Amino acid sequence: MALTISVAGAKLIASSLYDLGVRVIFGIVGIPVIEVADACIERGIRFISFRNEQSASYAATAYGYLTGKPGVCLVVGGPGVLHAIAGIGNSTHNCFPLLVLGGSSESHQVYKGAFQEIDQVSTLTPFTKFAGRPASLSLLPSTIEKAYRLAYYGRPGATYIDLPADYIQGRVDPSETQQLYPASAAPKIAADAARVKKAAQLIRNAQLPLVIIGKGAAYGQAEGAIRELIDKSSIPFLPTPMGKGIVPDSSPLNFAAARSAILRTSDVILLLGGRLNWILHYGEPPKFKEGVKIIQVDIASEEIGNNNSSNVQYGLVGDIQLVTRQLSAELQDYRFSSIPSALIETREKNLAASEKKANHTAMPLTYQHSYKIIKDAIRATKTKVIYISEGANTMDIARSAFDVEEPRQRLDAGTMATMGVGIGYAIAAAVACPDHLPVCIEGDSAFGFSAMELETATRSNLPMAIFVMNNNGVYHGVEPTAYSATSGNPLPSTALGFETRYDLIAEAVGGKGFVARTAKELKKAATDALTNRAVTVVNVIIDPGAKTKLVCLDCCCSLVGLLIVIQEFGWLASTKKKPLSKL
Repeated sequence: MALTISVAGAKLIASSLYDLGVRVIFGIVGIPVIEVADACIERGIRFISFRNEQSASYAATAYGYLTGKPGVCLVVGGPGVLHAIAGIGNSTHNCFPLLVLGGSSESHQVYKGAFQEIDQVSTLTPFTKFAGRPASLSLLPSTIEKAYRLAYYGRPGATYIDLPADYIQGRVDPSETQQLYPASAAPKIAADAARVKKAAQLIRNAQLPLVIIGKGAAYGQAEGAIRELIDKSSIPFLPTPMGKGIVPDSSPLNFAAARSAILRTSDVILLLGGRLNWILHYGEPPKFKEGVKIIQVDIASEEIGNNNSSNVQYGLVGDIQLVTRQLSAELQDYRFSSIPSALIETREKNLAASEKKANHTAMPLTYQHSYKIIKDAIRATKTKVIYISEGANTMDIARSAFDVEEPRQRLDAGTMATMGVGIGYAIAAAVACPDHLPVCIEGDSAFGFSAMELETATRSNLPMAIFVMNNNGVYHGVEPTAYSATSGNPLPSTALGFETRYDLIAEAVGGKGFVARTAKELKKAATDALTNRAVTVVNVIIDPGAKTKLVCLDCCCSLVGLLIVIQEFGWLASTKKKPLSKL
């Protein structure tokens, strides 16, 4: 009589992920997914256990962006899945590949009110590229493979697989399951040759062409092709916040410091891996030149013409590397040499103004001077870093303060402007790029969303340097003297604790903590944080700026009109129609 060999469902899940090439999983365990996590560890997959599903899902999205293959997040059902929706939404809007695996109640208990029961597949379907539950235990491998592949084929995004408890705990004959193989690279397509020629001719005829580099170019690892195009054509460029480093910020063709001026005057724009959403002012006047022709390159045809339908005829659909090389071939004898002197003067003037702010040494510390000290310490210690930044003013000013010379070395709140991603992103960066040190530039409000993940980082032995810009509040801070216990003034909604000792949280969970109120203290703390190979928090006490107007010079995220009562982001107000009386 033949002996029947069966395998546990948890081990089948683990072996399926391993066979696809998964070597890291982020998540939080609980009933019924503990067995899945343990099986993954036994199979040789690293499981990084978080303190909150939101941070775990954020980490998985960043890991997908940095590696080009889906980050995997494992959570419990019900509230665990609901918390992970934060990362799913972040993945979908940023186009980062993510696979979420969620435990669920036993399949025969559906609609009975089982433990943590919700219809997770229906709940997540609107937010994902694919959400499903295998029809049987034997179909688990093939369903996982489909979800993993769909997460990064075409436009990247999030997918979801439901894992019922009876599947996890059940057993199946391996011969009844599909054999899986390591996931291959996504297929690449080139653009229509006739449309490429038309686009190249537009660039040739332009009075002032411009290349805008989006984070899709960074994800697509198209830096080689784009650098070649920029170097040979001498076309000026603008990086979006996460497109920085595709072409080094130090390039003389980088006009980020004259962003507004060059957007208003460019008549032909080549948009590589970016979308005409709020980050790029929808491609509309007055930020963009009236009648500008935009050559939009995207992997998704449905994106072409979005918010700019008059430019549909110029759109190029295809893999960004291939399309950029197609354009380079059509422009091989073209070189632009007529950058207006006024643009160069504007750029130099703005850079000089920024440098002046960075060198301003008055007390208390400012954002700009603090960033200069941190930047100088990075340079002095020769530390290879990946910048992670979140917070309103903190992220806004840091975007232009820190130069990025290589691709995928800057992560921020992204298209969804998601606060709370910082520490999760840093953990993902430490795992994906172990030869780089994650350097987090955190607002004190943003840091509070995920501060407990410092324990995750220390337990997982993942060094990082975290600089908390502590101004006592959201956006602008508050002056402690104006809101003392005896003042009788109620705290505004934007207030946080005065000079909260965030550095002590790091010490409490096994890391290092420093508080810095002066330039000398910050320089010493920054040097230690960059060299000690530990999880380090530097609590930077800065000017609250409660009664000042804060503007980040020529930045896409400038904060303007920040008053004591009303706050309004300049980049949200910039395309509002002017009243007729002011036209």
